[in-house]
Amino acid sequence: MGDDNKKEFLEMLAQYQGILHKVNLIYFHNEPDREDNFQEMVYQLWRSYPKLKKKESIGSWIYKVAINTSIVKLKKEKIKSFKEELPDVSGETEIEEQMGKSEDAALLLKAIRGLNEIDRAIMTLYLEEMSYDEIAGITGLSAGNVGVRVSRAKKLLKERLKFLRDER
Repeated sequence: MGDDNKKEFLEMLAQYQGILHKVNLIYFHNEPDREDNFQEMVYQLWRSYPKLKKKESIGSWIYKVAINTSIVKLKKEKIKSFKEELPDVSGETEIEEQMGKSEDAALLLKAIRGLNEIDRAIMTLYLEEMSYDEIAGITGLSAGNVGVRVSRAKKLLKERLKFLRDER
């Protein structure tokens, strides 16, 4: 990759790194796992950046790479337990701090972490106010399937949030 492309990539990464942190927060509970995954996401973005054709859809492309990288990492490490306590928010990224500010956001994060990997990805994108078509393009599912999964996940999240609130 030439110097111009390197500079362009680094500028893009600086502008969109929040996406990587959001995806990391949803998929990984502790800081060392998030740091490892962040590096892997940047590496995967770097590898595929020269092949990116539509520069106007960079956000969707970053979400797709970040989510797929996270899912692959989870599968490789066979991390199956999503019932851990929320991490200590001290010293975490700005996005993590924002999400941890309200008790409702912390409960929602805990509930989302309880979803399966694909539904976590879908709900992360849904909460970013992406359309079903955009989510379908990122996840590789049909828009109809995305709609069904969003509906089921919302119902499940509503039940989990009620349970988590009652648990307090």
